[in-house]
Parts: sequence; structure tokens; C-alpha cells
Amino acid sequence: MEKRSIISMFLGTFTGILFALGMCMSLIPVWHLQTIGIVLGAVGLFGGLILTMMRRWFAGQKLVPFTLRTVLLTLFGIVAAIVFGFGMVLSLISSFFLVGIGVGILGIVMILSLIVMIKGSAHRKAERKAE
Repeated sequence: MEKRSIISMFLGTFTGILFALGMCMSLIPVWHLQTIGIVLGAVGLFGGLILTMMRRWFAGQKLVPFTLRTVLLTLFGIVAAIVFGFGMVLSLISSFFLVGIGVGILGIVMILSLIVMIKGSAHRKAERKAE
């Protein structure tokens, strides 16, 4: 594994942890850390976006390929993450435990289908280049 890949992996993990911790801090009212959590989550999100653009730049690719496909896949990924998170929140409420598990499983299926959509479209793109 290249040094660049290892550094990217660690930085990606670090920004993901910052984002997740910030969201937990802002969404758990017992902690009373909403403002700090929002700032920490924003730093994690911004760091992840910068890291993604840097990896693409180092690989010699376009920084942000804005196509209709990319925008739709991004929106689908956001909706899938929200559905999954909503299921997790519902499962924490005792009266909605089973509903929360069902909604969480739906979110997982949506996220897995996103992987299939991305790989399928990349496969079709490779076939078009071969022709």
C-alpha cells in the first residue's frame, strides 16, 4: 500500500470521527454541547470534502465532476443516510423499537444499492470506452 493511501485512510477516518462526534454532541441534549458539536461536525465534514478533492487532484482526475448522475447519486446517498439514521433514532425510543429496526434495515439496503448503482454505472462507462 502506498504512503499516500495510508495517510488518506487515516485522515479520512479522523475526519469521519470528528463529524460523528460533532453530530453526537449536537444531537444528545444531555451533554449540553450543541454549539460545539455543530462546529466540530462542520470541521469534520469540511475536512472530508477537502481530503476527497486532494485525493482526486493527486490522482490527476477532475476535482469535482458535476454531472447529473453524480448529483443524483449524491442525493440518493444523503437520503439513504438520513433513512438509516432515522431508523437508529427510532430504535432508541422504546415504543418504536421494531419500527426503528425496520427503517434502519431499509436504510442499509438503500446504502448497499448505492454501491451497486455506482459500480454498475462505472462498468457501463468502461464498456463504452472499449467500443
